[in-house]
Amino acid sequence: MLKRPLKRKPVLSSRASKKPRPVFGWREWAVLPDLPISKIKVKIDTGARTSSLHAFDVIVFRRQGKEFVRFKVHPLQRNTKRILDCEARLSEWRTVTDSGGKRTVRPVIETRIMMGAREVMAEVTLISRDAMGFRMLIGRQSLKGVVIDPSRSYIASDDVYFARLPTSSRRPDQEEEE
Repeated sequence: MLKRPLKRKPVLSSRASKKPRPVFGWREWAVLPDLPISKIKVKIDTGARTSSLHAFDVIVFRRQGKEFVRFKVHPLQRNTKRILDCEARLSEWRTVTDSGGKRTVRPVIETRIMMGAREVMAEVTLISRDAMGFRMLIGRQSLKGVVIDPSRSYIASDDVYFARLPTSSRRPDQEEEE
């Protein structure tokens, strides 16, 4: 008679000592502190590798031998009146395949993204997202160590929203109207 090896039970003590991972909903409010974006609604997109930000009037220029990109952003959905002027160092140009299979070459910048108490340095591609529902997608590279609850929205938003906009009495899930 052959003896089967005993299956080991998982060790719970090492898992229990770890910090709980942050939980985000399928959409959140974010702040991009390196850009003048203090409020932007983002969609969490685990299918996308890098994050993507709505940008138009993109201009590449050189300053002290380094390439930069200047662009404009409509930070709020369905609102083209509010325009923010942004500028960042150009990291590279990257070919990206969108969900429809279309390939485009996009400028890539690195910037900090704050959602809830979490802040990450992220690669962000710039592309016009006027026809899309969200002005920004957060890709899986920016989501390492995070749990996504697709049945919920704005789980992490209160911390970052109220910390950045102390005079506002709006809830984070209410869109600004102009």
